[in-house]
Amino acid sequence: MTKPTALKSGIKDVTFGKNVKYVEPVNLYGCKIGDNCFIGPFVEIQKDVTIGDKTRIQSHSFICELVSIGKNCFIGHGVMFINDTFSTGGPANGDRRLWKKTTIGNNVSIGSNATILPVRICDNTVIGAGAVVTKDIERPGIYAGNPARFLKSSE
Repeated sequence: MTKPTALKSGIKDVTFGKNVKYVEPVNLYGCKIGDNCFIGPFVEIQKDVTIGDKTRIQSHSFICELVSIGKNCFIGHGVMFINDTFSTGGPANGDRRLWKKTTIGNNVSIGSNATILPVRICDNTVIGAGAVVTKDIERPGIYAGNPARFLKSSE
């Protein structure tokens, strides 16, 4: 029997804004976190991710590479972002050319256990808990379900 290789989680090469708070343990690397943000425990934020000012990310969320989240957003517990759509019939196996971007606007709230595929979500949008967002959201409002569908205006 061979001994496994243990890799350590932690914080590496992160650009932090002012007054950022996080609860350990977290795994943050190669990302940018704006001013006055909060990051809960058991969160992973990968490289090439940008988090806007005054955004809160609750526990157990996963934000993969190529995600941009705007200002004053709320990411609920256990939200999963996806950058690999298995476009070739299986995983990209680290081939970044096959990964796709996700852009979240400002003032967006995403409920717990939502799954966000590579999409664009416009400003002033609410995504319900457990929703699966598979397509761009271009109209502000409240969305829920699998796949996520427009329910009503948020105004």
